Amino acid sequence: MMDINAMKKAFADAFGSQADGLCFAPGRVNLIGEHTDYNGGHVFPCALTFGIYGLIRRRNDRTMRFYSMNYPDAGVIESSLDGLQYDRAASWTNYPKGVIWAMQQKNIQIPSGFDFLIDGDIPSGAGLSSSAALEVLTGLAVRDTFGLSLSMIDLALLGQKTENDFCGLSSGIMDQFASAMGKKDSAIFLDTKKLAYSYVPLALRHAQIVITNSNVKHSLVSSAYNERRQQCAEALDRLKTRADIRELCDLKPSQFEAIKDVIGDPLITRRAKHAIYENDRTVRAVECLKKNDIKAFGQLMNASHISLRDDYETSCPQTDLLVEIAWSIPGVYGSRITGGGFGGCTVSIIDSDAIGEYEAKVDEQYEKETGKKAQIYVASVGDGAHRIE
Repeated sequence: MMDINAMKKAFADAFGSQADGLCFAPGRVNLIGEHTDYNGGHVFPCALTFGIYGLIRRRNDRTMRFYSMNYPDAGVIESSLDGLQYDRAASWTNYPKGVIWAMQQKNIQIPSGFDFLIDGDIPSGAGLSSSAALEVLTGLAVRDTFGLSLSMIDLALLGQKTENDFCGLSSGIMDQFASAMGKKDSAIFLDTKKLAYSYVPLALRHAQIVITNSNVKHSLVSSAYNERRQQCAEALDRLKTRADIRELCDLKPSQFEAIKDVIGDPLITRRAKHAIYENDRTVRAVECLKKNDIKAFGQLMNASHISLRDDYETSCPQTDLLVEIAWSIPGVYGSRITGGGFGGCTVSIIDSDAIGEYEAKVDEQYEKETGKKAQIYVASVGDGAHRIE
């Protein structure tokens, strides 16, 4: 947990007064179901115990002031409630500003400005959804400060709108939903098409979730993420000429195989194949977990990585290496890249007795082959966003 007293002192130093409230929103890791959320499929994320904390105080004018303890050299960044637009020079504040803009687009009016300080322990650019956590945190803090009638799912949807329409990333709903709706010691089985969800206890017996940060930072907006979404849209348009579907993940793998020739482009076909097969893997993986079949769950995680590497091409040599190290160790049930891709983290399910060997092999091999150090976190699964005080 952050040093809350240090945050309060920093708030007073930055803004000259005390904060009204303290909120928290977690990062997330997705166990399986990658790039299915914008294709109408299923995902299986869980909220983590690390995330972003925020202190807020309402003002009596139209000014918003932002300060991040993670980027102290940037100082206090000011903006107005009026005329909000994306500004690259505004750095991280585009996310909270975007949430206010998204509220305004939904005719949710904020009566005055506010001062907002954040501090977090999510590795930036690691694929653990620091941006989604910041969006949900902003929505929650502003909701509670101004007494707005918004549910946690509303806050997740506002965060997605911020990403899509303000910041320019064509993401799905998974990241914000996991941050808003997480539950301690459980993962969320979410049907992204219907927003129907259930909590599945993470009864991993003698195993644990291990996250490894490759320290290859990705910037999804400037990466091939939006291109992948467009390729899926092209595949969907062509498949619709042969099937009565609204989303790629409406198809089962056998149905896709019967009509995939209509796509007519090998690259676009591989993109569609990943989404459709990944959705099927996710549904089967959750059933395996419910039966306490961790071995089968891990095998589906491995198949997910191979598909992301070969069909969707969102892995990179460094994350491939981390996964291959994991696969070489007895006691590792499964390992895959997690998040949007093009860098970031891997997620593994590892027997508790094998974690030491995994850490040693990563320390030995990863820096030698890549010139980078990897950070390893044994994850704890926590609750979603909430007010602390």
